[in-house]
Amino acid sequence: MLFDVIVVGAGFAGSVIAERCARVLGKRVLIIEKRAHIGGNAYDCYDDHGILIHQYGPHIFHTNQKFVIDYLSNFTTWIEYQHRVQALIDGSYVPLPFNLNTIQQLFPQHLAMQYIELLIQRVGFGKRTTILQLRELSSEPLLQQLAEFVYQKVFLNYTLKQWELRPEELNPTVTGRVPVVISYDDRYFADEYQMMPKSGYTAMFHKMLSDQNIHYLLNTDYQDIVKIDFINKKIQLFGQEFSGLLVYTGKIDEFFGYCFGELPYRSLHFAFEHLPQIDSYQKVGTVNYPNDYSYTRITEFKKITQQRHSGTTIVREYPQRYDRHKAGADIPYYPLPQPTNEKLYQQYKNLAATWSNVIFVGRLAEYRYYDMHHVVARALHVFEKEILPKFSNQ
Repeated sequence: MLFDVIVVGAGFAGSVIAERCARVLGKRVLIIEKRAHIGGNAYDCYDDHGILIHQYGPHIFHTNQKFVIDYLSNFTTWIEYQHRVQALIDGSYVPLPFNLNTIQQLFPQHLAMQYIELLIQRVGFGKRTTILQLRELSSEPLLQQLAEFVYQKVFLNYTLKQWELRPEELNPTVTGRVPVVISYDDRYFADEYQMMPKSGYTAMFHKMLSDQNIHYLLNTDYQDIVKIDFINKKIQLFGQEFSGLLVYTGKIDEFFGYCFGELPYRSLHFAFEHLPQIDSYQKVGTVNYPNDYSYTRITEFKKITQQRHSGTTIVREYPQRYDRHKAGADIPYYPLPQPTNEKLYQQYKNLAATWSNVIFVGRLAEYRYYDMHHVVARALHVFEKEILPKFSNQ
């Protein structure tokens, strides 16, 4: 047998597991990647003007899990970066998440102080709450007024653009990703570790996959070289029986031929623009546009990577429906976390559990809205708890 492990997908989940299987276990690993590059959606590259861009939208690394940073530090050095975001609200660029600074910038001083005092009394200074929670606890008329303002101006239209759903129609974990912050900390994330890989994500992935036991095929659909007998639960690689482990990080419904139906996703369209001789386009790395324009946000990459260049490159993000049959809309970025979709996923999850030699891990395979650090932590956990015992028992 040429390989001990097949990994479908070269994003964070697949790359972490491939690296662990090769370096810790000494197993021969084949990674099969449909795209022309490794790194998944975290892939970055230099554009035609020499500016490092994130091809699939901004990826800011942040976590409270030191073991995740310790692991990734084997493959990269870091630069500190505290991500700050603004939102255009009523003609003013104000800090996001919505916090006490935002209130002071949007409202007259006497009204702002009343809002701030009420929030501190009802929620607590330094605390974070969600917009839906804030609306529920708003018994005082003034707090009701503020909660409705934040809902209408910050969350409602942005959520409609991003998801084509109202905030209350989504799983609360989604709206909770952008909290209301009862403090003057205007950083977008509050995690202990906030940083960017110094040479970029792609360089980090190349080091991660540099082990001699790791081989990868790009521009390759795994179904072209891996044949699966779903009735007898047997796998063939290059026409020969494969008795090793298959780690699958793609869409779980696709793996099973959409036998229960198709899981819905949201996709994105990115419009890049280079601005020569403009050193700085906006004050912060990302500016959100909840109520204006058809795009949701603009990111300026130099603010994130701290690269020096006489010009700058920005990207506008346009949410769109995912359609696997439509070029340009066929990349699934976000699962749609709703009860009906979760129920459909559970059917696939139950079916996946019947396969002893296939492991499903990652945002698409587990239909979860994972951040990068979540995926790394999850992949390390799967390796320790599921993969390591499999090979130890052989």
